Amino acid sequence: MTTEKVNCLIIGSGPAGYTAAIYASRAGLNPVLYQGAQPGGQLTITNEVDNFPGYPDGVEGPQLMNDLERQAARFGTEIRYGVVTAVDFSGYPHKAIVDDQHEITANAVIISTGAAAKWLGLPSEMRLNGRGVSACAVCDGFFFRGQDVAIVGAGDTAAEEASYLAKLCRKVYMLVRRSEMRASKFMQNRVKTLPNIEILWNTETEEVLGEEEVTGVRVKNVVTGESSVLEVSGFFVAIGHKPNTEIFKSSVALDESGYIITEKGSTRTNIPGVFACGDAQDNIYRQAVTAAGTGCMAALDAERFLALKESEHPAVDRLAEVQTL
Repeated sequence: MTTEKVNCLIIGSGPAGYTAAIYASRAGLNPVLYQGAQPGGQLTITNEVDNFPGYPDGVEGPQLMNDLERQAARFGTEIRYGVVTAVDFSGYPHKAIVDDQHEITANAVIISTGAAAKWLGLPSEMRLNGRGVSACAVCDGFFFRGQDVAIVGAGDTAAEEASYLAKLCRKVYMLVRRSEMRASKFMQNRVKTLPNIEILWNTETEEVLGEEEVTGVRVKNVVTGESSVLEVSGFFVAIGHKPNTEIFKSSVALDESGYIITEKGSTRTNIPGVFACGDAQDNIYRQAVTAAGTGCMAALDAERFLALKESEHPAVDRLAEVQTL
């Protein structure tokens, strides 16, 4: 196994990782960024992004990620293909294994591995993803103004997103598989009192309909077994997200859902010199712009940590020189 020493290691790309790289490289931290299994993150499978600042006419998700990657590279970030498959934060410097064959030690580590939306697992759902199928009402609801849509889910997030869609759409069908919701009483009351939300109880999705874009959804009542078609142009899935933090579960503190716990008002984890940003630690907002914001925070936190470490141990900056042994 080859070994290497770096000053600042960024694990993961997307808005958080690339923004962290931009700030870290401008601060002279000589960051090395591994893009992960999906370079650019979830936005690379998003067609239109209309709510990221600086793009008045909107931008394709892959283009936005390409722009951020190029900006990070322009300031000197070393961007590499590869997946970090294991970490060891029990000592210092911190260790990471890339693709099970390359060991890196780093003075500071920024985690930006993101989170993945949970899907129903329907082939039609995947085929029409980005063409009427979405896992983010706040991101994509704008495109369905005045139209009829359906949303799957029964928790607080589903109720909140259904309420958001109700402000934009003519009709919102809320598909709930059981005869009750998991959402809080407050959120349940909200969706039940909005006149353009219709809750379909005991209902599961059989297929999302459409060739090039969503034209409807076939649903089944699990009690009666009867199937029917809802004529909708948008289909939203709100059954939760899973943070991509499996490799960190024995190294940093995670909450009950697997999100990395950071100190309030910072990106610091419970391990000195390890920082987390983006959707890997944000289970509330999950927006590209908020991910980018925490990426900036992580780089600034890492810069301060390394400056303090250098003042304590002047020799630590020698690790900034990348050395492949």
